[in-house]
Amino acid sequence: MTEHGTSTGRAPNDLPVVVIGGGQAGLAAGYYLRRAGARFVILDAQTGPGGAWRHGWDSLRLFSPATHSTLPGWPMPAQPGEPFPTAGHVRDYLTRYEQRYDLDVQRPVEVTAVHAHDDRLVVSGPKGQWDASAVISATGTWRRPHVPDLPDRSTFTGRQLHAVGYHHAEPFRGQQVGVVGAANSAAQILAEVSTVATTHWFTLAEPRYLPDDVDGRVLFDLASQREITRRQGLPDHGGIAALGDIVMVPIVQDARARGALHALPMFDRMTPTGVVWDDGSRTELDVIIWCTGFRPDLAHLAPLGLPLDARSLPRTTNDTQSLDEPRLHLLGYGDWTGSASATLVGAGRTARQCVERIIGRPARRPRAAAHQHAL
Repeated sequence: MTEHGTSTGRAPNDLPVVVIGGGQAGLAAGYYLRRAGARFVILDAQTGPGGAWRHGWDSLRLFSPATHSTLPGWPMPAQPGEPFPTAGHVRDYLTRYEQRYDLDVQRPVEVTAVHAHDDRLVVSGPKGQWDASAVISATGTWRRPHVPDLPDRSTFTGRQLHAVGYHHAEPFRGQQVGVVGAANSAAQILAEVSTVATTHWFTLAEPRYLPDDVDGRVLFDLASQREITRRQGLPDHGGIAALGDIVMVPIVQDARARGALHALPMFDRMTPTGVVWDDGSRTELDVIIWCTGFRPDLAHLAPLGLPLDARSLPRTTNDTQSLDEPRLHLLGYGDWTGSASATLVGAGRTARQCVERIIGRPARRPRAAAHQHAL
């Protein structure tokens, strides 16, 4: 890696665009930047391709068929025998995607800071420094798992882990396992663990299930309509969230048939051996799995001193652009950076808008592929 230079002219690490993060959102941005003819680099802290898909639990699958889970330019090939592709299939797709479009992804490169300096943004980390006219932050959320700070949580003597550390059910065989959370990861992990252990499901509100016939295809259509509504300035009626939170994938349907999807109200505090409610009722547990979500991984932006909104997030315009630092764009962190932007399809849509804003002209839409290729 060449260090930031001081010779006459632009240094090798002086680029129009630096993308931080080489997962699905970063690759989608790279695709449109390459189509626009822009010079750029993608800096990825991972040791290999795949982004967060490198770390999901063993049975993790997409909610929709491959044709509805695709990045721009090249549809995800179908996975033989799997109507809903596995995490490994998605990793293979992302690996071949960056190779297919010859995207300049440098890894492992940890970015620790972004500073404003004159007319540039300076991106820095242990392996070097890059100057950029624009920075796209696409670091996702996987490295910032969230666990609520409940009373006496530190006194619990059993095992505690976040969903980020869950791989498969076998280590919990025969144990009393608590699962906390009311979204898809909680439902899927509970469904799997309940086949080998006694499970107890704790939620703040009653879980809301989508109809059995609603999968990622319908969710994508809703997200697309929500984006159109937002751009037209019409009221937002909730889109996907208005339908429910939990997709009834086969493993969750099976858990329902076994009577395992029984949710209890959230407990009030923890004890050395379990959890307790204010009315004195209690449940003894060996393990608690926290399926309580993630927060955006934005520590590298701290030197910019960006004001935060009521959700403790950097303020943005009605697309991905920072309201307070226009040279910065935030991509793929969730609905606040574009409807469904944390999904494969949504990442592509918001990446195109992001690159259009940076280069100052509409990005060329990718031509539809004539057919799919097998991995």
